[in-house]
Amino acid sequence: MWFGCHGFLAGRGGGGAPPPSYYVDTATPWESFPALDQDEQADVCIIGAGYTGLSAALHLARQGRDVLVLDAHRVGWGASGRNGGQVGSGQRLPQQVLERMVGEEDARRLWDMAEDAKALVRELIKRHAIACDDHPGILYADHRPRHLKHTMATVRHLRDVYGYDQVHFVDGTEIRAMLGSPVYHGGMLDLGALHLHPLNFALGLARAAAEAGVRLRERTRVTRLEPGAPVRLTTTGGTVLAREVVLACNGYLGRLHPGVAARVMPINSYMVATEPLGAERARALIRDNVAVADSRFVVNYFRLSADHRLLFGGGERYGYAFPQDIKAFVRPILEGIFPSLAGVGLDYGWGGTLGITRSRLPHVGRVAPGVVSASGFSGHGVALATLSGAVVAEALTGSTARFDLLAGLPTPAFPGGTRLRRPLLALAMMWFALRDRL
Repeated sequence: MWFGCHGFLAGRGGGGAPPPSYYVDTATPWESFPALDQDEQADVCIIGAGYTGLSAALHLARQGRDVLVLDAHRVGWGASGRNGGQVGSGQRLPQQVLERMVGEEDARRLWDMAEDAKALVRELIKRHAIACDDHPGILYADHRPRHLKHTMATVRHLRDVYGYDQVHFVDGTEIRAMLGSPVYHGGMLDLGALHLHPLNFALGLARAAAEAGVRLRERTRVTRLEPGAPVRLTTTGGTVLAREVVLACNGYLGRLHPGVAARVMPINSYMVATEPLGAERARALIRDNVAVADSRFVVNYFRLSADHRLLFGGGERYGYAFPQDIKAFVRPILEGIFPSLAGVGLDYGWGGTLGITRSRLPHVGRVAPGVVSASGFSGHGVALATLSGAVVAEALTGSTARFDLLAGLPTPAFPGGTRLRRPLLALAMMWFALRDRL
């Protein structure tokens, strides 16, 4: 039910301390794990210590598997520690679109899996006492009156066909009471969704995985992948032999597997955090402390922090190049949504890399002998990446039904290969950005 790409960011920087962000400065104690410094073996080696990799590791360890997790940087350093924190319902595409794309039966199964994803996030928070400031509710705000008809139809469809009674239509009067912004005309409120502090959620998963016996190795870059039985990984700290390898790299895969890279493209999105606004001024912006995502193709997404800041995301670029001044890049977008914040102090600005697919559906599957991949969550990754890790663990321990469903989703390669796909998509996004303004 997303209208654009949002919610799943990463950052640039070295293998040491992560680039500054509001989330880094408000993180729970960030345990450091050693780098790989010798050759090792494992039942399963997971590349990437974000939501996908940590969830897969935790669920595999619960099944008695010997699990090694490698990350080129720090646990939670990338997308999982820098995103918009929105845990949405459904897949990245509306259910009506999925029904036409994959059929009503599989669309229903995908809806049920997405409900499982939210339930899993909540269960992990509760079971492992993860303090991540989670709150219910996401408001999908329409920036054009012409979108309201579709939104009303979506609400009816979810309630009548899927029995999902957590959504209701928000008219113009109600949305103006809910948001201190003059630009929205209505929308859909989903009280079954939630939002949270994404880095603290990732760090909680890491602690849970370590307690379950997972070996976590930070600052260890994988430089070569050789499929087989066993799979052989060459890293900056030693060689790893594993019966199975899980690629959980999302937008940071690089050239490690060209087949996955052809279908999952990195793009950048950016966030800022205002100065503390105080409780009264913050609630004047978002009355009910819900997260918000709007109907633009290049989505704006925002929510309040625990200390009454506005956390605001907007703007996208392709590849890994960042604006020189992220705060200046995002400020006019923020002030266009909230004119009352003109000139507000911006204490933080950060950005990073998410992985998208052409279809905006996850790219999951066996991609080589002994190698499984799960990525391309297209801005819907807090819920779906966490679930996908559990689904990968199921598949590696003998239960493949949910994995096979995801593996059958259409995720065609981007046209133009890895060299031309970015300029081609940039041209397309220029068109959609222009359409957003019409």
